[in-house]
Amino acid sequence: MTDSEAGPPRGGDRVAGERFASRSTVWGAHGAAATAHPLASLIAIDLLRAGGSAVDAAIGANAALGFLEPIACGIGGDAFAMVWDPRTGALAGLNGSGRSPQSLSLATQRERARGGLIRPVGAVSVSTPGAVDAWWALHQRYGRLPWADLFAPAIALADEGVPVAQTVAHYLAASLRGFSRPGRGIEEVANVQAIWAPAGATPAEGELFANPALARTYGQIADGGREAFYEGPIAEVIDAYFRRIGGWLGRADLAAHRAEWVQPRSTSYHGVDVWALPPNSQGLTTLQMLNILDCFDLKAAGFQTAASLHLQIEAKRLAFEDRARRFADPDFADIPVDWLISKAYAAERAALIRPDAILEPVFAGEAPGQGDTTYLCVADGEGMMVSLIQSNFRGMGSGLCPDGLGFMFQNRGELFSLRDGDANLYAPGKRPFQTIIPGFASRAGEPWLAFGVMGGDMQPQGQAQMIVNLVDHGLGLQAAGDSPRWRHEGSSEPTGVAFAGRGRVHLESGVPDSARAGLAALGWTFGPTDGGFGGYQAIQRWPGRYAAASEMRKDGCALAY
Repeated sequence: MTDSEAGPPRGGDRVAGERFASRSTVWGAHGAAATAHPLASLIAIDLLRAGGSAVDAAIGANAALGFLEPIACGIGGDAFAMVWDPRTGALAGLNGSGRSPQSLSLATQRERARGGLIRPVGAVSVSTPGAVDAWWALHQRYGRLPWADLFAPAIALADEGVPVAQTVAHYLAASLRGFSRPGRGIEEVANVQAIWAPAGATPAEGELFANPALARTYGQIADGGREAFYEGPIAEVIDAYFRRIGGWLGRADLAAHRAEWVQPRSTSYHGVDVWALPPNSQGLTTLQMLNILDCFDLKAAGFQTAASLHLQIEAKRLAFEDRARRFADPDFADIPVDWLISKAYAAERAALIRPDAILEPVFAGEAPGQGDTTYLCVADGEGMMVSLIQSNFRGMGSGLCPDGLGFMFQNRGELFSLRDGDANLYAPGKRPFQTIIPGFASRAGEPWLAFGVMGGDMQPQGQAQMIVNLVDHGLGLQAAGDSPRWRHEGSSEPTGVAFAGRGRVHLESGVPDSARAGLAALGWTFGPTDGGFGGYQAIQRWPGRYAAASEMRKDGCALAY
């Protein structure tokens, strides 16, 4: 995009639609699915056609992604979801995050820490996996098909094998290199290699790959339900594995785990109600960013202009300081949610932003008295819409694979703080701060949008950009995701890492030269265009039909019928 191409969205390279759009939005009257892999999207559509609910289809797709996209998700990780229930006309939220092991103390974490932070690999980073129980809770409330039917497609794929997608091949190789660095236990690397590099190397793009061990594990879950994982034979293997390698997660931690139904919170933005899950998720960060931006006229500021991007970046910096200071497990911390997402507080924060200068320093407000992730959404013919996100966190996970089960444990526990006084301070039996956030929006009390932008700290930044693109600039669903993105790094973190200074702004190559020059003139410094701009999926409800879109930057696919 050149200087002359800046300004309002318009046609150009395509016969119709925005010039930067990679493809058209997908439309269907009976149902839709958008996931990070074409086969997972196809499975979701097949389950809908078989009479399944949107929840059934989402679980089936997520199970398939645990095999197809192991660099991002799997049954060793956690899950969050929001579900629009047409029977009640309301949005339900599910927090499927697991807690830290009861036998792992703060003192032990500090003894084994590196640079004052919890190590990103190994048993100290492992918290109880919540995904399977989250699927079970969703199915118990909203499922229509038999539980076992949801796993049959994933079992078949894992048994037979599929060609590996480009992005997955890239990150599998990078993950294995990371896990093979000096200082890792041989058992950990050996189990990783046995699953994903049995011949000595991870599969290349297009190479057939199978995971029969995961297929067998899925078969046990299909036959035995959640109990097979948390109290039955899988739990026994997990318990024995951590006793063998000297870890802490045990059968008692698994047996005690339960997902929690929570009330989503919302804020209004130019006629749209945007919803998020409360902490320990970072979902409120999206709402805070939008509340601050609601104080400005981004439509008048222009599409992809320096003025607009500057306001968005500053809103991010302000919201992320609150995120670093206050977001934690609400069972362990008193979080002033109502105040954080209030319009009055947003107005105070917005008043700090100057259009002609960068705010320094950035600080959290005074209350009165940061991975790899998969996101998917599904909608069915009855009007149910599911927004689901599931993750092993950073770098594929902890590097720990239980013997013979075909999956890796998450390293979500890395996100605890070890600094006294922090809301997110590590404690046994506590849920860590979570980056994964499903998104949802409604209009006039009716469902409008299930969406997500996976990718660690990019998630609230990306979600806010999607809402701005759709609401302020009137982009179509696919074009909103294809539009060039920005990402700011260099904010304080819930791990206890404090940051002083302006940080760095990363701009995709499609951002206009004039916008880049304008930001530079304000004093922003730039990081590389590094591909870390998230992965978008979305389904939009229209009268009698759905629109669906998927991320052009990755391997995803949107389908509708």
